[in-house]
Amino acid sequence: MSTYKSLRTLVARLRDDLNNPTKPTALVLIYAYNRTGKTRLSMEFKDAGKRKHKTKNPTGTPDTLYFNAFTEDLFVWENDLDGDSLRRLQLNEQSSFFNAMTELALDETIARYLSRYADFEFDFTYKEVEQGGEKLFKPDYVSFSKGGETNIKVSRGEQNIFIWCVFMAICERMLDGHESYQGKKYLYIDDPISSLDDNNAISVACDLAKLLRRAATRKDADGNLAPIKVIFSSHHALFFNVMCNEVGRKIDEAPSVAHRRYFLHRPNGDGTYLLQATEDTPFFHHVATLAELQRAADPKKGKLYTFHFNALRSVMEKTASFFGHPSIAFCLKSLDNDEDRALFNRALNLLSHGAYAIHEPTEMGEDNRELFRRILRDFVTRFEFALPGAAPAKPAAPAPAPVPEEVPAQ
Repeated sequence: MSTYKSLRTLVARLRDDLNNPTKPTALVLIYAYNRTGKTRLSMEFKDAGKRKHKTKNPTGTPDTLYFNAFTEDLFVWENDLDGDSLRRLQLNEQSSFFNAMTELALDETIARYLSRYADFEFDFTYKEVEQGGEKLFKPDYVSFSKGGETNIKVSRGEQNIFIWCVFMAICERMLDGHESYQGKKYLYIDDPISSLDDNNAISVACDLAKLLRRAATRKDADGNLAPIKVIFSSHHALFFNVMCNEVGRKIDEAPSVAHRRYFLHRPNGDGTYLLQATEDTPFFHHVATLAELQRAADPKKGKLYTFHFNALRSVMEKTASFFGHPSIAFCLKSLDNDEDRALFNRALNLLSHGAYAIHEPTEMGEDNRELFRRILRDFVTRFEFALPGAAPAKPAAPAPAPVPEEVPAQ
């Protein structure tokens, strides 16, 4: 496990991983839950690639093609509030992301990807714009149709998958060696599947893994290995797991892709980042949550809020569901002390509902802090969770605990 005091030092580590001369790797997979700073990390990686450097980058040419929340924001709905009929997705003409779309001829590739996930059609409209003293033809907007109905409004999930298909098509041209992307050495892909169900998540992960295999084994015109290095980050446990499995296995005669897997987290919610190698097992969301709860429960360094009961209850529900049980009663029954079971059950029911919202955090009182620590310790110990950066938990000795106050009626 390594500690980084800033995003810049973390980015330096990731770039070193991708360019390590003794242990070369073409792909880094990062799992991190929401609010860790994945989007900011991707932007810092992009910014590092366009800073001027006397030897590495004297002209300050950007070296990274990226996908993140900023990419999705380049597409904005024009809903025709007056006529209520000409609905379309407007593209930001100021962005260089669309500079080469006219000459790339992407429509067919986009349609090929889109047909795997959705059943609507699209049509780009182009216009001439002046940019940097020259005139370019760039896409102005895209309209959608389905079953003979034109200018339809697609759902947010359909919009996001369309944008993703545009990016995948551009990536293909980049890997083909198109002149518009000659200076690009890296792909950075952050959370590409917001608003997707699990079925589409698996499909997108498989297609992306196939593209990343191609990036890792890419060759130049002379037949020499010339990989595009990739960093992929996600908070989606299923998506991350499928990606790990797909790039880590051999397909036909093709070898597995040399890659590294990390769990990224911020233990104190400040600017310090911890990067932990996950070896063969990706950390799922509930494991990351338990690790954070354990840090929050630390009497010396942590700080417990009432919404932490919500998080613990959620993990217990997932654990019970994994073992085929309908409620957290299964987890509570497995605890050793009868008196604690009754108290824990009441505490979790009362303190994980109602007024204890994450948007208006309230610190726990001392009595409830000790109760929470005992619940967490017993739960982690009983189910033998292997948490990142934590020693195995020791069972807490049973002790009388206060009855939690009732939650005010909402």
